[in-house]
Amino acid sequence: MNIIYVNPDEMRADVLGCYGHPLVQTPNFDRLAAEGTRFQQCHVQHTVCTPSRCSFMTGWYPHTRGHRTLWHPLQPDEPNTMRYMKSVGYDVHWIGKNDCLSPGSFASSVSRVHRVSGGGNSRNAFAEGEPGFFSFLNEALDSPPRDAACFERAIEVVRKRKTSDPPFFLFLATSFPHPIYHAPQPWHDMYDPADIPPLRPADLEGKPAFHRLIRAYRELGPLDDMVLRRIMAVYLGMVSYVDHLLGKLLDALDESGLADETAVVAFSDHGDWAGDYGLVEKWPSALDDCLTRVPLLIRAPGYARGHVVEEPVACMDIMPTTLQLAGIECGHTHAARSLIPQLEGECGDSQRAVFAEGGYDLHEPHCFEGRPEDGVCGNPKSIYFPKGKQQQEHPESVCRSTMIRTIDHKLIRRTNGEHELYHMAHDPLELCNVYGASEYEQTRRDLEQRMLDWYMETSDVTPWTPDPRGFPRSWHTLR
Repeated sequence: MNIIYVNPDEMRADVLGCYGHPLVQTPNFDRLAAEGTRFQQCHVQHTVCTPSRCSFMTGWYPHTRGHRTLWHPLQPDEPNTMRYMKSVGYDVHWIGKNDCLSPGSFASSVSRVHRVSGGGNSRNAFAEGEPGFFSFLNEALDSPPRDAACFERAIEVVRKRKTSDPPFFLFLATSFPHPIYHAPQPWHDMYDPADIPPLRPADLEGKPAFHRLIRAYRELGPLDDMVLRRIMAVYLGMVSYVDHLLGKLLDALDESGLADETAVVAFSDHGDWAGDYGLVEKWPSALDDCLTRVPLLIRAPGYARGHVVEEPVACMDIMPTTLQLAGIECGHTHAARSLIPQLEGECGDSQRAVFAEGGYDLHEPHCFEGRPEDGVCGNPKSIYFPKGKQQQEHPESVCRSTMIRTIDHKLIRRTNGEHELYHMAHDPLELCNVYGASEYEQTRRDLEQRMLDWYMETSDVTPWTPDPRGFPRSWHTLR
């Protein structure tokens, strides 16, 4: 079958109607959920774009082959879903942003890259030097964003397909609702900040120091609750705008007759605070549910409709699931699980734990953002400059971190000692860190043991094809 990845950037799960948000309007995501399978607890393996995308294209954790930063995408010698698809004859289309493949990897993985330009403009909602200037909140866009052109190009691929053409794989990797927080009208002002449900509060006891530092470096502390609600309101408007574009694509599949032979996989690479905890965007060593938990909706012809999987799954499970949908045998070692049984209507694994990670070590300064050669976070005129400056001045605030998440609990360990433990069944908003509580000592020990076992099992991968151990035939000519 044809396969389409709809991959909006930085979209958390709890801001969709089908995931229970009481205000947002997302009829087309909701339609996918009603016509396919909704995974209620899908968690990414990293809360930054490039590491997360490397994981969901390979089934590897970021640490498995060093894909832990923005600067280390997949190399030509490494496997990825698209490379598999192209190798068996799929016509592989890429539309939108990258953050996944190195330049040398495209030839073996992608049939055509659709270059899309354009997009609207907006201005900062605050004056320079005013608190809120670095909050990413802007006024409305004066015209549609580049994402609109990306979806139009995807629709063109669908409409132009002939029956004699090979099956296609389409990776539609768009930018919304990634900050900057802005949208064209009427979506920009679709939601009244006064109607937004209460945000997760700031300055909670037991949170890591980077919460305080981000608010200080971005000058978010002086912002009142209504400004933070405004940020969330615009973020929701961006989500509804993506839903609007998705509806056009689903309509094109129906009108072209391809809906019955095309699987649509809608998911994101990570979430966004969008005002929760008094914070914006995300952070490389932050592992809150609003950053790790993303929507995963899969509608595939011949599979279950309206099915909901409550048990945890990993975003990187998409890789073996896609290969199995396409009838392709996987040829590399990985740690992901196929979700085909769940697409057929089965429950998930109630005992499963999912894992995520982030951050950098002090001995690897080349990984940190904000270096002088970093054209984004190292540029004093960039909206991202406070982020890079914080990482350079407080590198311990972006230290290595790991998360284990079960149905009931979440443990986060960091190399700087700022650990977190939450009883997610009782505290789903992660408001009360119980890491040091005596009544949770055994739970903590059990989770730490599972985390250690996970690291041992996924610390590396060995190639499937062995190399001869003998000398080369021309060994006598070597000097």
